[in-house]
Amino acid sequence: MTQHYSGKKAAEIVGISYRQLDYWARTDLIRPSVADAAGSGSRRRYAYGDLLELKVVKSMLDAGIKLESVRAAFLYLREQLGEEVASARLVIGGGKAILVRDDSELLDVLKSGQFVMTSLLSLDGVQQEIDAAILTFEPAAADTAAAGSVPSLASPHSAIGG
Repeated sequence: MTQHYSGKKAAEIVGISYRQLDYWARTDLIRPSVADAAGSGSRRRYAYGDLLELKVVKSMLDAGIKLESVRAAFLYLREQLGEEVASARLVIGGGKAILVRDDSELLDVLKSGQFVMTSLLSLDGVQQEIDAAILTFEPAAADTAAAGSVPSLASPHSAIGG
């Protein structure tokens, strides 16, 4: 059985006040997906995914983004991602919230998905590319490296330098 969290426990886990949680639920920012309040004495029950969304809201607010902008961002994210808002990869800071989509584009979720950048540089293979380029321009270094006398082109103590 999937674990569910009371409103009080959800607020504690996320690091917000119960009053904030209640307000966000009543104003449809983040409603509990397990059980919503249905009158006096009923209890809200939050799923793990709800906690993730609540934490995203808190992070955006902590980064200086106004609540009305957070609401607009969540509307946009729900339109784009459906129920998978918590799985979004967001970069939050400086009053901005940027969605990283498909590892190739950045979208400003506060501006309804306006493109920020359409090409990202992945640094995964940069070191190998530089090493290969150095070896192309300095074939003697390749012979020396192959013989084992140069520790590594990436080493800070490498024999190749400028």
